[in-house]
Amino acid sequence: MGKPMQVSRYWRHFKEKYRLIGGKCENGHVFFPKRPVCPVCGSRNVEDFQFSGRGKVISWTLVRNPPSGFEYYKPYPIALIQLEEGPVILAQLTDVDPDEIKEGMEVEMVTRKIREFDEDGIILYGYKFRPMLK
Repeated sequence: MGKPMQVSRYWRHFKEKYRLIGGKCENGHVFFPKRPVCPVCGSRNVEDFQFSGRGKVISWTLVRNPPSGFEYYKPYPIALIQLEEGPVILAQLTDVDPDEIKEGMEVEMVTRKIREFDEDGIILYGYKFRPMLK
């Protein structure tokens, strides 16, 4: 049996997981996830920043032996994605055949099921990326 789901922790990160909201400091640096201090200049004047959800695949791999709780999806691709606005994030790719994934491929954020907890019936959703619809 896995660890119990911490619903409160999950809800604290709702904006990041569902809307891709990071931070922007007073000097214009954007970053994800949001932090109280800018990782570039150290400014503590940080506000929410809504990312477009568009980016490009920098690199990717196929996960064949996933951690506990993610076996249902195996194998699944994960990628380093450079967002349009600059930051690089790690995310699962969806709605794509692994043979079609290429470095530089344009992708967009979508909300998908991330994980399901059988013990208490909680289903977690969050961001994944799919090929950009033309």
